[in-house]
This record gives sequence, C-alpha cells and structure tokens, in this order.
Amino acid sequence: MKSLLCLGIWFLSFGGSLVADDRPNIVFFFTDDQTTSTIGCYGNEIIHTPNIDRLAQQGTRFENAFVSQAICWVSRTTILTGQVGRSYGTPSDPESTRPEVAQTLYSDLLRNNGYRTGYFGKWHAKMPKGYRPQDHFDDFEAIGRNPFYKKQPDGSLRHETEVIVDRGIEFIKSQPEGEPFALNMWFNACHAEDSDRRPGIGHFPWPRAVDGMYEDITIPAPRLSDPAIFEALPDFLQTTINRERFSWRWNTDQKYQTNMRAYYRMVSGIDRAIGRFQKALEEAGLADNTIIVYSADNGYYMGNRGLAGKWSHYDNALRVPLIIADPRVSPEHKGQTTSAIALNVDLPPTFLDWAGVEIPSDYQGHSLAPIVGDETPADWRTDSFHEHFAVRSRIPAFEGVRTDRFKYARYFDHGGKEFLHDLKNDPDELHNLADDPQHQEMLKQLRSRTDEYVTAYGGELDPLKSFAPSTVPHPDASAEVGARVNKDGFVSVFDGKSLRGWSGDDAYWSVEDGALTGVTDGSLKMNRFITWKNSTIRNFDLRVKVKVTPGGNSGIQYRGTSRPDLGLDIVTGYQCDVVANVPEYNGMLYEEKGRRILSHTGERVIIDPQGQPWVIEKMPVETFAPDEWHDYRVLVEGNHHQHWIDGVKTADLIDLDEAGRALEGVLAVQVHVGPAMKIQYKDFKIKHLPDDLPLLQPEDHPIPNGAYGVRPQGRLPKDWKPPVYTAP
Repeated sequence: MKSLLCLGIWFLSFGGSLVADDRPNIVFFFTDDQTTSTIGCYGNEIIHTPNIDRLAQQGTRFENAFVSQAICWVSRTTILTGQVGRSYGTPSDPESTRPEVAQTLYSDLLRNNGYRTGYFGKWHAKMPKGYRPQDHFDDFEAIGRNPFYKKQPDGSLRHETEVIVDRGIEFIKSQPEGEPFALNMWFNACHAEDSDRRPGIGHFPWPRAVDGMYEDITIPAPRLSDPAIFEALPDFLQTTINRERFSWRWNTDQKYQTNMRAYYRMVSGIDRAIGRFQKALEEAGLADNTIIVYSADNGYYMGNRGLAGKWSHYDNALRVPLIIADPRVSPEHKGQTTSAIALNVDLPPTFLDWAGVEIPSDYQGHSLAPIVGDETPADWRTDSFHEHFAVRSRIPAFEGVRTDRFKYARYFDHGGKEFLHDLKNDPDELHNLADDPQHQEMLKQLRSRTDEYVTAYGGELDPLKSFAPSTVPHPDASAEVGARVNKDGFVSVFDGKSLRGWSGDDAYWSVEDGALTGVTDGSLKMNRFITWKNSTIRNFDLRVKVKVTPGGNSGIQYRGTSRPDLGLDIVTGYQCDVVANVPEYNGMLYEEKGRRILSHTGERVIIDPQGQPWVIEKMPVETFAPDEWHDYRVLVEGNHHQHWIDGVKTADLIDLDEAGRALEGVLAVQVHVGPAMKIQYKDFKIKHLPDDLPLLQPEDHPIPNGAYGVRPQGRLPKDWKPPVYTAP
C-alpha cells in the first residue's frame, strides 16, 4: 500500500493527471580490474581520461571506496543482491548465490516501482542452475570477452566496450518519454584476456579508435616494485595465482611496457565510449535528470608487490574508483571529494534511495545519496569488512576489517596468519605489526570486530579440503608457469584437433589431417600469421614437422612482436624460413619487417653491435623435397640462434646487436605472399629453457678478419660486393 501511495504521488501533477515521473535516471558504468591509479582525476598524469575526469568535476569523487571481496563475480553479485559473498552464499558453497537471494535483484525492485531497466555487458554471477538474468531486466544482453573484438554484420570487428555503449545509446533512444530508467553498462575491460598471453593487443585488447596512444611514452615502473617487498610476503602469497599471472604479464620491462600501454588504451577506450554516451544523453534531453555512477569490480596489482591480479587483503586489490555525478545537487557539492568509507555493497541501496524505493532489510550497505547531495552522516561507518574465499583451493582465503587508521586480516586456511597495518604511518602496508607488542591491544580489538562481522554475515566457512600452489616464487622459465610439461620437458603447442590456443584469420588457417594448415590462393597482398597464445617464448628448444607444397614459402616466427598497426594477426621478428624451392633460403634466419636477412642457409654468422651481420664460416647446404614431412628444430639460448632441418644445421648465429635484437616475444607461423600454396605443421612442441641463460659477449666472440657481410635482401647493383671485415 505504501508503494502504491508513493507511486501515486510521483505521478500526480498538473491538476492531478498522471504525467511524467521526475525521479532521476540512473546510469552505472562498471569496469573490470581497475584501481584508482589509472584515472586522471585520481592523480595519474599520463593517462587520458577527460570524460571520467569531467564526471568528477561535476560530482563527487570517493577517495576511500573499496570492495568487500576483490574478485569479479563476488563483487558483481554483491551489487546485484545487496549482500556480501558470505551472506548470499552458504558456508559450504559461499561462491554460489542462494535461490531466495537471487530471486529479487535491485533491478527487480526498480522495475516494480516504475523504472525501465537495462543491462548490457559482462554477466559474471554464480546464480542457481537455470537462472535467467534476462528475466530481471527490461532489456538485457550479456556481452562477454573472448574475443574482445565482436564481428559485426558487415564483417568488421568492434570492441566490446564500444558494443556495450552502442547498446546503451540504443536503449536511451528508445526510452519512453516521462518514464525513468536505470541502465547498467558493465564492461569486460580492463580485464586481461587470460587465455591470450600475447603482450599488448592479445592480453589487453583495446578499442581500435585509440590505436597508437601512449606508444611513445615510458610508463613508470610499479611504485611498489622493490623485490624486497615481494620477498617479505609469506610463502602462500608468493606461490599463488597472483605470482603466476605476474609471469604472464609483468615480469620483464618489455612485457610491462607493452601491457601497460595496452591497458591504458583500454581505459582511454572506455573513457571515449563514455563521452559518446554522454553526448547521446544530452541530445536526447535526458542529461539534466540522469545520475551517472562510475566504479570498478575490484582493484588491480599491476606489478606492485611483485604480483598481478587482485584477490588478497592489500589496498591494491580492494580499492576502486567511485565517482557519482548527480546533476541535481547544489553547486557547492559539485567537484567535491570525500574520505568517507564507501563499499560496493552501498551501490544497490543508493540506487533504490534515488528512486524512492524502500531498501530491503537484508541489504548490508548504506545509501551514498546523503554524501553526494549533502554531507556525510554523523553515524557513517568507521570500519569495513573485507574477505576472500573465491577459488579458495588456489587463492588464499582471508577475512578482516579496515578502519581509517588500521587494517587487520587473517588467512584462516594458512595457519591463521595475521596482518596488522598502520595505514597512517604505513599507507603502503609494508610492515606487519601483528607481532609487535605495542599493537597487541589494537590487534585484539580488530580481531574481535572481525569475529562480529563474520557472525553477522553468515558465520565461519566450512573447512578447506586442499590447497594447491600455482607457481614457485621464482620460476626458472617463466613461460613454463601454468604449462603442462611432458616427461621430456616439452610443452605441446598444437593439439592436432583444433586451433585452440592459436589466434589467426580462419580465412587462411584450419586443421587438416591433424596438422595446423595454412592455405593461400596466390592473391595475398601481405603475409598472414597465426600466433600461439599460451605464452611468450624466451629461451627454448622447438621441434615441429613441416610440409610445404612446391613453390610454397612460410616461416616459424619466434620472439616476435604483434603489430596491430599492420593487422590484428601480423607479427614481426626472428623467423626460421620454410622455402620449398630455394635451398639457400630454406631454414635461414630472417627478421620480418626488421633487419631482414640475417643469415642465408649454411652461413655461420655474427651480428656486430652496430647491426651488421658477418659470415664467419660456411656450412653444407642440402635440398629438402617439397610435399614431404621434414623435422625442423629451432634452438635459441640467449643471443645464440640455431636452426636444423632433418638434423642438418641450416643456421648458426650470434646476435650482438643490443638495439636490434629481441630476447622474448611470441611464437607464430605464416603463409606468404606469392604463388598458391599449402603449409602444414604437426607434432609441434617446445621446451622452455631457463630465462637467465647468459648472453654471449663481443669480447668472447670476435669477428675474424676476412669475414664478409651477409647479402642483403632486394635488388643490388650489378657490381655489388660484400663488405669485408677488418678488425678495428
């Protein structure tokens, strides 16, 4: 009855007739894996986020916004249900939402009270079997990643960020006049594509509209990158998924720079899409009564503490951006910042509060509306509860409390290991005071406060059955982390059945007779590649059987670089050539889009520090028949490259050119421009060798007098003669 009375009041005006509802519209932009340090208005002077920054200038920026649990689906389900993970689940299955909780989402309450609701984007909530999220919104479309680029009806590719905002714009264009709406645009960005570990465009794919941004900028190293910080962590944090994924994306300067630039492009792509939506909102005449909320599902380590991902108790994982721009507030509340503790569980009651809908008694957050429009209530929270239990068998579980001064956490599956941080004197949480005699009273207080939260939110979880580390702290070969290694030390890179684990254009690549097969009809204008996605490669021993048709030309690309500026599938870098009809090219060492021919087949070469390759010795050259299977081997140790075909060495090169050489990159194979051809690869495997193999030095490998320059590619003058080396 109360709801009906309120609804009547909202609709009554102009002499009592039912007309427009003046309650605010609500737009919620929700990003994935983003901490505050990647937004301009939070202090990042490099990243370009003018539209997000403008929201902060027009609204309220929260300096102390956190999630209760730093993982995608728990954080998202908390917002949908208004309850933290321990409450919406059960002690035996805390990750899955109980049916009675999942029955009514905050969107259902808005719909029941006159709001048109929309949801476009990532749906990652562990709901009961048979659950239909589309039944809880007026317009719903789950838009995921993998791939980030969505094929459009015209055959073009569009990034999921752009597609989600496309749907949002379509939603407001079809909005009935006088009816309020609540629109959710939940991005997959800036989540890494975990199954694609190609640095840059593979791991952090960005909207192509921001191609080239940050390319000429060196991103500062992680602020907390001192190795001593990692070494101070307990063993169970050094061996978890955080460290495994550090090896995927942040463990070398080259990977760090490539992936950070790509990540920044993802953020700027989101910002650009938000600007496009705001323009559409203004054109529709809806901006003056639309509240815009911007936040993220969890923070992100980004190499800090020697870690990747999120998941643990540090602020790097728990802290998120939160900006609320309400155009209705008075001028003195626009552009303000607040230090009030805000949580993701506060968002659903805030949405309902704006809509004038009664907040359910089982909601565990508080409306942020007073903070945005007036001032922080005197009785606002002074602490917050945080926990982690998702993927508990591989990610250490904890529970604890954060105040404005101290943070307490205990890892209850790992001997009850406790942490106590003084956030005032140690904001980076580098010192654990749990064993400090002077802080035992505070430890006791926060331990007790954590007990209170645990009891109120559902009690202790069932005991853990088993825990499995994900990596060693310092792997010998980082590419081997997470890989399935056979008894001989090799990793299979092709399963003989599908293109799983590879990225390329299916117009050229398929599986035929158990082989990775590339085909071209002779009309190619550019070489086309298919790239292995499971890891970069550094030092390795690669074995593969190869068959190429007469006249065919291909290559095994290694330590390569993805070149999205040339095409999503294009790779440049070292290459072991596969050439059917030219013996002096078959098995040679070439560099695609780089230094070109480094050594012809049968040449033993040293590349000097200035980049000039010198032939120091000749080896026998043999012919290998086309249309037959041949065993190719590529062995790369530091800067020493060797190739073989059927046991015959075809290349032996030492690369002393520090500026030109690559020490790590991707693995790919290609189909080449030229005649129609078919190239096939099977029994494809690689053994990852230690990362720290020594680099050969010029003083130990002098170029002998009389060595001559490698013949370069292309037409040369008729009187061309190779340069002859003379020692300086």
